[in-house]
Amino acid sequence: MDKLTAARALKSPHENERIPLRLTVCHSRRDGLPLKIVEVTAVHVRIPLRKPIRHASHTRDSTENAIVRCTLEDRTEGYGEGVPREYVTGETIDGAIDLLKRSDLAAQLLPCGDYAKAVTMAERLRLAPVPGDDRGCQGNAARCALELAVLDAYGKRFGQPLSAVTRMLTPSLHDARPHVRYSGAITSARAGLKMRIAMWRMWGWGFRQVKIKVGLPGQDDVARFESVRKAWVARKIDLRIDANEAWSPADVVARIQALEPYGITSVEQPVPHADVACLAEVRRQVRVPIMLDESLCSQTDAERALGEHTCDLFNLRLSKCGGFIPSLRLAQFARQHKLGYQLGCQIGETSLLSAAGRHFATSVADLRFVEGSYDRHLVREALGAKDITFKWGGWAPALPGPGLGVTLDPKALERVTVRKEPLLG
Repeated sequence: MDKLTAARALKSPHENERIPLRLTVCHSRRDGLPLKIVEVTAVHVRIPLRKPIRHASHTRDSTENAIVRCTLEDRTEGYGEGVPREYVTGETIDGAIDLLKRSDLAAQLLPCGDYAKAVTMAERLRLAPVPGDDRGCQGNAARCALELAVLDAYGKRFGQPLSAVTRMLTPSLHDARPHVRYSGAITSARAGLKMRIAMWRMWGWGFRQVKIKVGLPGQDDVARFESVRKAWVARKIDLRIDANEAWSPADVVARIQALEPYGITSVEQPVPHADVACLAEVRRQVRVPIMLDESLCSQTDAERALGEHTCDLFNLRLSKCGGFIPSLRLAQFARQHKLGYQLGCQIGETSLLSAAGRHFATSVADLRFVEGSYDRHLVREALGAKDITFKWGGWAPALPGPGLGVTLDPKALERVTVRKEPLLG
């Protein structure tokens, strides 16, 4: 294989120095001819967490993820990941893999002679219908894993990073950046001195945006925020809250109003999805912007949110939204209708989803907040050959590619594999 090496310069977020970045584009002997996908395999992995993670909807010490491996006829391999969450999109790990197995992939995974055709094919991917899925989201984690695997494989084949998809499909959203800054999160039920210590740690790590979980059983959120603001560093940090559907329509206004004096900048999913319609009235009574998460998983959800005036912001998580391309389309929709949006993440995602999120974060304009790349802080097996966890201050560099820009560690994958299911080939 001959190699074409292209170099471009990126700017450090801290200095005016120029950092050289080299991108290697590989061409096979079949250059110019369509290359087909010959194998697709789904892998159920169980990823242990470094510590139990608790919020109002769930507590977990491990996560069940779906990994999809896509192999081209020249043996180029691509990988994708989805994180099924039954309380978010109605998916279980078994259901996600079974859905992939009964979907007609052979008719959709057509040979591609360039990356643009691969991107078009990836956007058109549809899994088998799920009965009763009026929101169009009960296969999103499965679709995300498949889509990313296809884009990773063809990205490697044609020397294109995943972030190129933003420029190709949504040029008005495209904003290439050499670095991204992630926000921090306080997920445990801390209060008093422990809460203040947690805030000092966030400050010591260099974070300037922090999300705090609220609505936890047995916790007084007002007392917790009084503790937070007693740590003077908190006055210099942008604080937002995530209720994970904890509050009822009857008390949600009072809950939010009680926390507004502490300067919160948004409240995420304050009520269960079944009660989301009440947020139209809630927005008229509170000052803080409302963000949808569990109620924002599909284009149908987005259109309903707009029509019913239930939010100010979308939380876009690649797995729950069906992949990189559907998340782009949701960001595009939000921007067109003057709504804000952030990039979120799933607890327990490995370096595959973290890398996909990095490409999104470094190529999409106007993200209000950015979450993700917690890898070594949260999971015991990140699956990548190289650590891509954010550094001090939440800073992390763009991944130049090709594909996802990460290499899977096959031994790590074997350690966490529960089962494998052939989907094609």
